[in-house]
Amino acid sequence: MKMADQQVQIPAVSDLPKVQPDLKSQLEQFDPQVLKTTDTEEKVVLPTAEEVASEKAQQAVLKGVEGFDQSKLKHAETQEKVILPGAEEMQQEKTHQNLLQGVESYDKTALKPTDTVEKIILPDPEVIAQEKEQQQLRQGIESFDTGKLKHAETQEKNPLPTQEAIEQEKKN
Repeated sequence: MKMADQQVQIPAVSDLPKVQPDLKSQLEQFDPQVLKTTDTEEKVVLPTAEEVASEKAQQAVLKGVEGFDQSKLKHAETQEKVILPGAEEMQQEKTHQNLLQGVESYDKTALKPTDTVEKIILPDPEVIAQEKEQQQLRQGIESFDTGKLKHAETQEKNPLPTQEAIEQEKKN
């Protein structure tokens, strides 16, 4: 379809929307000098040179990955190296497994029935008597009334040697 094929229809003046007369008179009488002057502030923060450079680097890496030619790669064989356990380690593991299997599969019915006798050893009468004496002694000490004691004054006697004894010792 071309523009020449279509006919553009222009609406008639009577079909246009009507403007109210009071609004129309207000618009005609409007004075743009009444408006206040203002400075426009642009709040668009532009990226720094570092941010632009890092974004370009990221895009270059992505393009490099997307445009990579896989046919340039060389075929490589992967070799898996498995270290097998030595003879000593295998022997230890077999011994451990045999012990576990022996314990798990042991026939409990082959055991002989036994009765356990618990012996209660009571102390000798002499030991009991000594313990009672110690308890009575402790009880007597704990319940002793110190108020029954009489006041006593201690005199310390420390005789000094005589002059003769000092001279005799110096000679020896």
